[in-house]
Amino acid sequence: MKAVYNDVVLAESDKTVYIEGNQYFPSESINNEFFKPNDQHTTCFWKGEANYYDVEAGGKSEKGAAWYYPSPPQSAIDQVKTNFAGYVAFYPSVTIG
Repeated sequence: MKAVYNDVVLAESDKTVYIEGNQYFPSESINNEFFKPNDQHTTCFWKGEANYYDVEAGGKSEKGAAWYYPSPPQSAIDQVKTNFAGYVAFYPSVTIG
């Protein structure tokens, strides 16, 4: 599975986790040079607080295009059957395939 933005591979892994319509990539599979942490946070009632990255690749950037849950509650981990802490998901501007 690959995450591509502006013809640049942001992440690649065969160990993604599918949660609520999104592929989550293990943190070690992302190409860190294309990600910049930002101050945005949201809260999911069952996955906890999400942190966001801005994505910059191939001369384009998009604020908050990627997110991850640094500390999902154990109940969410149990439901997904994988500890997805730190796994990164993407908004539709990033092509997953």
